[in-house]
Amino acid sequence: MKSVKEQRVAEDDAQPDPERAIELLWGTSEPERPGLSLGRIVAAAVEVADAEGLASLSMRKVAERFGTTTMSLYRYVPGKAELVELMRDAVYGEFPMGSSEGLGWRAGLERWARRAREMYDRHPWLVHSAGSRRLPGPNIMAGYDHALDVASRSGLAPAQVIAVVNLVGGFVESAARQAGEAADLQRRTGVTHERWWSERESLFERLDRYPALERLWKAGGMDAPLDAFEFGLRRTLDGIQALIQSQGSEVISDENGGGECVVCGKPLAGGGRGRPRDYCSRACQQRAYRRRQVQSV
Repeated sequence: MKSVKEQRVAEDDAQPDPERAIELLWGTSEPERPGLSLGRIVAAAVEVADAEGLASLSMRKVAERFGTTTMSLYRYVPGKAELVELMRDAVYGEFPMGSSEGLGWRAGLERWARRAREMYDRHPWLVHSAGSRRLPGPNIMAGYDHALDVASRSGLAPAQVIAVVNLVGGFVESAARQAGEAADLQRRTGVTHERWWSERESLFERLDRYPALERLWKAGGMDAPLDAFEFGLRRTLDGIQALIQSQGSEVISDENGGGECVVCGKPLAGGGRGRPRDYCSRACQQRAYRRRQVQSV
């Protein structure tokens, strides 16, 4: 008979049955009834993961919240692997994007990224549930479709639009993972990230052999670190904007004439008549024309 530890390792290593997980994620929702239900099981599992982390989640702990046995949960969900898929989609449903009417590609992607970061902050375990073969449910797909829609307003080619959304989403996930690891260490040790590094004098005494590092340190480069998320998000969006400008892509404006200038990224005034505007000024229009002439040579 397996020990509790062996059972936990087996649960963590198990992969979801793809077809069963898809059926659970996309199947017809069951009506709410008193007592145990799939929705309540998922909500309880999210509470456990929020409080203790994904590694501590088990079918047994979820069952204990209902005062029942683990076996009773298997009537609703085959195991932990499928349960995690349902949990992921459930928390995405807490952050619906709503309408993006009137937003250009940059404002739309920034809004999507900040909403995703808020979701990771509320549910830190989510970054540990990621993977290349995680099955999306309807809530995850709705968020992804929203991001594709706003990114398409850049005028980039379809494959580039998908790559741009994956780039921004990957940055947010990476930033959330780093922040989550620092927060977890602080919670477990009671020592802040800043305090821990400030006490490493024995290490700092050995860093004078690295001239660039020493120069930047003495110049105050580490006194007030930039916010990693804010800095990284802006630079990521700047890179996408540079790509758009290099290709002379045209922003797909909304029906009211909104959007962003394809050259400088400034918001375009809506309400104009005739063809939607692509440039905020005559100067930007001329710069775009000269760029196309150079590219055609």
